[in-house]
Amino acid sequence: QVQLVESGGGLVQAGGSLRLSCAASGSIYSINVMGWYRQAPGKQRELVATVTSGGVTNYADSVKGRFTISRDNAKRTVFLQMNSLKPEDTAVYYCYVLAQLQVLGLTKVYWGQGTQVTVSS
Repeated sequence: QVQLVESGGGLVQAGGSLRLSCAASGSIYSINVMGWYRQAPGKQRELVATVTSGGVTNYADSVKGRFTISRDNAKRTVFLQMNSLKPEDTAVYYCYVLAQLQVLGLTKVYWGQGTQVTVSS
């Protein structure tokens, strides 16, 4: 139905930057929301940032001013530019897509495979 391919994670020193990307494919009629969640060891998965089809963005307070979410609608791709990274940002980052499918007209949530982001002090 819908597949998400996620990339861009890695190891970086505190203060450095990384850029994550996630591309959606499949029988998609439209994508309502794309975004990123993360899960650190021993912590619950939490929202990082989202962007709606209308371009409205939402950020967790902990990343405001440091992270920027953007999208390429033609390529069905969402990006997360992460600057001024902190050790507290270390987590597995998961791409999130809320898509309307062509076959059933059903709105459904899909998750990427996750990419590890490690920030050293």
